[in-house]
Amino acid sequence: MSAPMWEAQAESLPREGLERQTLDGLRRTLGRVLGNPAWRRRLEGVAPADIRAIADWSRLPFLTKDELRDAYPFGLAAVDPERVLRVHMSSGTTGNPVLNPYTRADVEQWATVMARCYVAAGVGARDVIQITPSFGLFTGGFGFHYGAERIGAMVVPIGAGRTSLQLRLMRDLGTTVLTGISTYPLRILEVAREEGFDLGSLRLRVAILGSEMWSDELRRLIERDLSVTTFDIIGMTETGGPGLGIDCPARDGIHVWEDHYFCEVVDPTTGRRCEDGDEGELLVSTLTREGLPLIRYRTHDLTRVLSRQPCSCGRTHLRLDRLHGRTDDMVIFRGVNFYPRQIESLLLRQPGVGHEYQIVLDRAPGGSDRLALLVEAHDGFAEAGLARLRSDLRQFLNLTPEISVFKEGELPRGPGKSVRVIDRRQG
Repeated sequence: MSAPMWEAQAESLPREGLERQTLDGLRRTLGRVLGNPAWRRRLEGVAPADIRAIADWSRLPFLTKDELRDAYPFGLAAVDPERVLRVHMSSGTTGNPVLNPYTRADVEQWATVMARCYVAAGVGARDVIQITPSFGLFTGGFGFHYGAERIGAMVVPIGAGRTSLQLRLMRDLGTTVLTGISTYPLRILEVAREEGFDLGSLRLRVAILGSEMWSDELRRLIERDLSVTTFDIIGMTETGGPGLGIDCPARDGIHVWEDHYFCEVVDPTTGRRCEDGDEGELLVSTLTREGLPLIRYRTHDLTRVLSRQPCSCGRTHLRLDRLHGRTDDMVIFRGVNFYPRQIESLLLRQPGVGHEYQIVLDRAPGGSDRLALLVEAHDGFAEAGLARLRSDLRQFLNLTPEISVFKEGELPRGPGKSVRVIDRRQG
């Protein structure tokens, strides 16, 4: 049965129409960037007319984050600075940041895809939306704000932090929709426990979360303890912010708005296209962005194409699997490769283990690598539970870390995204 949509005609367009739009959009994007000499040098004489079919796009070179950093501030922009309405910036900790210039049309496009995301999550004009990502150079807060205004909902633009106030406003204003980074609901739950806040007094029913990798186990924990239905939203500064895609109540993959973004999945080592269903690295090309168009941008996110067939919700756009990890988040320890999310999944299956953890790697004086896993646990967490955790880590990941158990609240909490891996190895 078809569900409500923000732009029903666009969101339910048959595949043949979507592919025609994609091809037209790829040509427009190529024509747009060729006005910049730096892009012309990168693309070595390729012209829009050379893109006769979507498959021709794979002949173009990848765009990397390092190239965007090296182009700071406007080296790869496709518009003159006079047309830039505002800028947003990535939160990188080393080197130049990635700066994304937005034209007026870019801001409008952002609001549109975010409105689609809200409606896909069952959110409408009667909802009260509390926006907990920060407002500033980070894209999160503004994206959620623009989409909420577009659908006519009441907006509570509180931004990041001040969790006690967040809870009070949720209760007093009747907030029905929580937006935030994926781990922020955990902080809300902690503060509610510390302050004896009655979560039953809240009217929350939906949480739209993103910006961090989060496991299915963490998703179930949030839904159970906050009594909400969660929706996984994707997007990044480089693509224009959140709104690249979102899952729907069918829970059958992330809907990517194909009339605005062209996604490919490639082998992260060889760069070759992956068959649908095979996991690889997500590439994004923008079809409608003006300020900083992307051509085959390597996101480092790992996913797979789930389906190109219509979803039961009625949307016809490409569906990706939830992001599984990042190629640059892979941890290599004594020849074993793993991702933090894999450890998170095993932790949250253990009764009595809390949701906070840290993976610490260092090097012993003799030169061998050491792996420590710091976890929090409830008072009832017994030696038998610790033995099960050790067994699971060995069986599923071939890891035998030194495990240290802390009381709830003892591991540090940062103000933003959770820091899960601390690598102190040298060289």
